[in-house]
Amino acid sequence: MRKLTLPWLAAAALATALNVSPVKAADTITIGMAGPLTGDLAEFGSQLKRGAEQAVADINKAGGVLGKQLTLEEGDDQCDPKQAPIVANDLVSKKVVFVAGHFCSGSSIPASAVYHEEGILQITPASTNPKFTDDAAASGWTSVFRTCGRDDQQGSFAGPWIAEHFKGKNVAIVDDKSAYGKGLADLTRAALNSAGMKEVLSESITAGEQDYTALVSKLKNAKVDVIYFGGYHPEAALIVKQSREQGLKAPLLSGDSLNTLEFATLAGKAADGVMFTNAAEARNLPTAKKVVESFRKDGFEPEGYTLSTYAAIQVWAAAVAKAGGTDSEKVAAAIRGSTWDTVIGKLAFDAKGDLKAATYVWYVFKDGNYAEMK
Repeated sequence: MRKLTLPWLAAAALATALNVSPVKAADTITIGMAGPLTGDLAEFGSQLKRGAEQAVADINKAGGVLGKQLTLEEGDDQCDPKQAPIVANDLVSKKVVFVAGHFCSGSSIPASAVYHEEGILQITPASTNPKFTDDAAASGWTSVFRTCGRDDQQGSFAGPWIAEHFKGKNVAIVDDKSAYGKGLADLTRAALNSAGMKEVLSESITAGEQDYTALVSKLKNAKVDVIYFGGYHPEAALIVKQSREQGLKAPLLSGDSLNTLEFATLAGKAADGVMFTNAAEARNLPTAKKVVESFRKDGFEPEGYTLSTYAAIQVWAAAVAKAGGTDSEKVAAAIRGSTWDTVIGKLAFDAKGDLKAATYVWYVFKDGNYAEMK
């Protein structure tokens, strides 16, 4: 029961006299966004935050959802699997009905259990580990989705490509032990092996360390010609930089977590030639033109997962309108039952909540920037 303070009672009495409500919560719908707003991966958290804020602002400007304005609550999980459920419960306490997030698979997976228990729909714009949707589907959950591809799709693209373009060469596979990094490395290895190539070295590192010279020495001793890394950009930058310092010129290949210019800032000149897989560049799509221009006008470059976060909120808002309410099961059914126009193109979802179509391409860094390989 709410304790009625004298100021609140006075405000309520005045509101009654004026025939208005002292509480405007009924006129709004609260949604959440969660990711690493601080820590080594804060660059990605900023992408999710800006994408969510812009989507909410644009939707509100267009009239909101069901005639109500959206309000956004933010959660900082620092990509820590132990912190993620705490953040999720905090968002629950703030009465969110939907969450765009989290970023790291290691956070999205434990957080999803909290959201499921509380009847909150979740769409991650970035978590690619198959377990996120596979385990949810196996448990009969229906309210988890993603607006990005899966690591088995990414690995199935990267593995055969490496086998074809580095035939007869020595390949090393390195991972950072995280749900995302190890998962991606394992799936790429499986696809590589299925394509007829066996890696000469498999190693794991501890994320957050600053010295990977011992790893580089192992790579040199194994006469490695190419390195595939499953992990995040801060460690990738250190590995490639220290490799070049020790005279190892083997190119480094990785996954979608390198899609930030911060990697080039951290790696310096050593970033040149580093390649990573990701979906085709959404910023170039006609559907994204107006939103991208808006971001750039504000001095923000919507790289990485900015637009997939925007798209996640677009899909949810449109599905709420179709369902006629925010009930997670009804909204989830609506999401699966239609194709949705978003800034990243038309999106359709399968029974698990995965995109029905997800394609990958290679990007390469050069002179502090990255672009699709032609």
